[in-house]
Amino acid sequence: MLPWKRALRPVAALLLALVVTATPAVTATASAAAPAAPTSGWNNYACKPSAAHPRPVVLVHGTFGNSVDNWLGLAPYLVKRGYCVFSLDYGQLPDVPFFHGLGPIDKSAEQLNVFVDKVLATTGAPKADLVGHSQGGMMPRHYLKFLGGAAEVNALIGIAPDNHGTTLLGLTRLLPFFPGIKDLLTTKTPALADQVAGSPFLTRLNQGGDTVPGVRYTVIATRYDEVVTPYRSQFLSGAGVRNVLLQDLCPVDLSEHVAIGLLDRIAFHEVANSLDPARATPTTCASAVS
Repeated sequence: MLPWKRALRPVAALLLALVVTATPAVTATASAAAPAAPTSGWNNYACKPSAAHPRPVVLVHGTFGNSVDNWLGLAPYLVKRGYCVFSLDYGQLPDVPFFHGLGPIDKSAEQLNVFVDKVLATTGAPKADLVGHSQGGMMPRHYLKFLGGAAEVNALIGIAPDNHGTTLLGLTRLLPFFPGIKDLLTTKTPALADQVAGSPFLTRLNQGGDTVPGVRYTVIATRYDEVVTPYRSQFLSGAGVRNVLLQDLCPVDLSEHVAIGLLDRIAFHEVANSLDPARATPTTCASAVS
């Protein structure tokens, strides 16, 4: 192999990994039509929270995701259990359909702020619960910490969230050697640059502690996460935090980054437990069929 081709191999690998970063909705097909509106009972603005479930649940998709495809599994699961469930699109880039969560994360948090205000005004609830996958489990922390979200949110449940960024199995350490790629990420897909471990965004987000008072935090991670690495970087420290490793609940669960948010009913059961801890039931391998 020629030397210049050998030198490009890590660059190609890095680009491929960054394209996959936090892609909870890779099942979205690049069809000519926009994603169909949910038909399974979520985003129903006539829904009023019940006494059993008094807070609406806002679902926050991940990078390259959208308000529909990311939640085809979890949204119906929660609706069936009596929750008012809503999902939003955020982080849109001009002329990029379907695949969202790519804009600057601080701006995406502003979109979440507006959406939660809308949900609370419509449902009449004083607070909401947030459930996010990947970037969607981390981005709301900016809203809680800097945009007054702590007054509007009871709990944040992150499924494979990149709370302290990702090294992408060490590939991001190559970025200083390829400044052109780093500049391209920053200008064309700001959210990808923001999610690299040690980025200015994450440094500010985590400075002074991971949490804010008054909010319960749950992190649900998988040992086999190949996107947010190392997987333990997903865990939070602070009061009101519960960190859960999926394989501690079911050792034979092999879900990786995409599957844990898209179709893993063991993770879904733990989400339901976190939303309603007073009625929680043990999460085991049998939860996959519950």
